[in-house]
Amino acid sequence: MFSAVSLDEWLAYIETQHSRPIDLGLERVARARDALCAELGFGANAVVITVGGTNGKGSTCAMLEAILRAAGYRVGLYTSPHLLRYNERVRVDTQDVDDSRLCEAFAAVEKARGEIPLTYFEFGTLAAWVVFAQASLDVIILEVGLGGRLDAVNVFEPDCAIVTGVAMDHMDYLGDTREAIGFEKAGIFRAGKPAICGDPIPPQSLVDHATSIGADLRISGRDFGFSGDKTQWQFQGRVQRRNSLAYPTLRGANQLLNASSALAALETLNERLPVPMQAVRQGLMLVDIPGRFQVLPGRPAVVLDVAHNPQAVAVLADNLANMGFYSDTWVVCGMFGDKDIAGSLRNIASRVDHWLLCDLPGPRAASSAKLAAAIFSISAELGLKASVATFTDPAGAFNAARAGAKEGDRIVAFGSFLTVAGVMQAVETKRS
Repeated sequence: MFSAVSLDEWLAYIETQHSRPIDLGLERVARARDALCAELGFGANAVVITVGGTNGKGSTCAMLEAILRAAGYRVGLYTSPHLLRYNERVRVDTQDVDDSRLCEAFAAVEKARGEIPLTYFEFGTLAAWVVFAQASLDVIILEVGLGGRLDAVNVFEPDCAIVTGVAMDHMDYLGDTREAIGFEKAGIFRAGKPAICGDPIPPQSLVDHATSIGADLRISGRDFGFSGDKTQWQFQGRVQRRNSLAYPTLRGANQLLNASSALAALETLNERLPVPMQAVRQGLMLVDIPGRFQVLPGRPAVVLDVAHNPQAVAVLADNLANMGFYSDTWVVCGMFGDKDIAGSLRNIASRVDHWLLCDLPGPRAASSAKLAAAIFSISAELGLKASVATFTDPAGAFNAARAGAKEGDRIVAFGSFLTVAGVMQAVETKRS
């Protein structure tokens, strides 16, 4: 059996334990889960909330975590991908789990799985469950990695499942229509259990699947919703009403969609997890998640956003429009080649004065030259003029933007998590 000393050694090892980086399906990971539980003799007694959807998963998870912690519950949160450190993926009571605990969890998975091949994500999902099951938690929040029906997270039984929304992304794996993708997302719903849909116009496939299995489906705009003015907002569920709420500290108008989905889920769990109004207010005021329309202090303004599909980039563009006036907008962008590059860049092109396009590591990355070709085509199509430059990495692109931008300008870094992470590291390097 493999044995490692450091977390970096474990991460390098688990990357090599399957021939493909993504291999959707539950059979292998379910067998490994059963072997793991048999080996350690545990089961989690916590309430389990599963969160899927094309966009908004991370923000919804963060809001749930913050509200439930403010209510006094012990909370485990599993998310992906990470920005700077793998530890960000596994949190207990808002703190990243340390290296030694993760190494112990990886060792437990390695011992139990035997010869079962697991992907990097599957290995990490089981390791997170080891951490949570041994931590005496009240609530476990699991973010789906890809799709839902065949994602490793789906081997665990949720007490409530949330699909934040359905848009076009990961089409090579999930299908090339919203109906096909909606069916995959709906796979996290369970018979007789609450199923929250934050998409006010969900694909019929999602509704049909929830109905066919007897899930308690609650749809935004039909079974719950929100309203508000410039200073506060209100949530209305089937039973609960939450009034006079401060806007979430997470920026962007779309965050009320995520917040109302989180509150709808908590409404369904009220008997097991009662949450007072003060905890809702406090949680929404304290919630924080890097890389989601994150505006760094100082001038020029720096905006970080992991938007990487057309819907998310359209939301980013709207949020930029609401920021106020900036002389020029400098955009640092790097994307994976399996994304809808043209559709994404088209949705923000009219708000960009300078493109600084970067290469990313790994075989999935689109080259900066490919991104530049897309920009030239879109600019010609829409009659836009913008400068375009290419760089070998996000840090180089960001440093060039900092060198060129004036105090009244803004720099926006978006695309892959790797793009935002690279810019974050460049910011930290400059500060130190």
